[in-house]
Amino acid sequence: MKRTVVALLGALVIFALLSRAATPISVMILDGESGGAYHDWQRVTPALKKMLDETGLFATTVVTTPPANGDFSSFMPAFSKFQVVVLNYDAPDERWPAALKTSFEQYVKNGGGLVPVHAADNAFPNWQAFNEMVGVGGWRGRRDQAGPYWFFKDGKLASDTSAGPAGSHGRRVPFQVTVRDSSHPIMKGLPARWMHQGDELYARLRGPGRNMTVLATAFSDPQNNGSGRDEPQLMVLSYGKGRVFHTTLGHDLNALSSVDFVVTFQRGTEWAATGQVTQKVPTNFPTATTVSYRTDLAAMDPRFADGLDSLTARPAR
Repeated sequence: MKRTVVALLGALVIFALLSRAATPISVMILDGESGGAYHDWQRVTPALKKMLDETGLFATTVVTTPPANGDFSSFMPAFSKFQVVVLNYDAPDERWPAALKTSFEQYVKNGGGLVPVHAADNAFPNWQAFNEMVGVGGWRGRRDQAGPYWFFKDGKLASDTSAGPAGSHGRRVPFQVTVRDSSHPIMKGLPARWMHQGDELYARLRGPGRNMTVLATAFSDPQNNGSGRDEPQLMVLSYGKGRVFHTTLGHDLNALSSVDFVVTFQRGTEWAATGQVTQKVPTNFPTATTVSYRTDLAAMDPRFADGLDSLTARPAR
């Protein structure tokens, strides 16, 4: 009798695991606007979708908003049908009607996952709930009223309330990323430091910083228009019941092709949706001194044949 019960319980556990594996995580990638042509969301979205789809864990749907001069009155995505929303989107405060903002707030507050990528944290500078979701942001007129600057100092998260604009970066060059919370599921198994492919190193970001844990930072070098501080690059936050994974990395396909971006984005999206990470760290993850990138992703940029910044020995044009 005891053996029968044990066998039955084992079968139920296996069935539950198989059922979970057979049900992909539903993801919406929301795009449709950027602060300028320098953020090529039209090419970035397919790369983000490819990264998620290749894991076999996700079912990804792309939702594109009306254009900047379009009609948003009937645009109301069914956020609740998705476990997580990836934001490849940057728009000013007035773009979204109040009802759309309320719908999005309720989605995250009630447990929906959120993954803002790079310039998504530039969006909606005066939408308080959005800024609490992302923790910190830059540009679009953000200043003192957005909240303090946030950075790491002496191994701890620190803030600075002094006046000044939010958001800066230097030339897109490789830089080293330092893990600040190795115990978090997204970061477990990653090296303590690694090199990230040429990208915009966001610095001087301001925001409320509530319920925010910084997972990784990078030093913003004053010789490259930097702040001289260890700046947050990967963060997790809570907003109501919702989980948020915020990555400042990923300016373009060059940056997105960096293996560390791919891995942290895939793991961060799974965590935002489920609170867990089941994906293993690949053997080609970059080291503390060596960049690692994926040619298949970089080649999605038609300029790849001419050589992209720091990816090949050929000079970029």
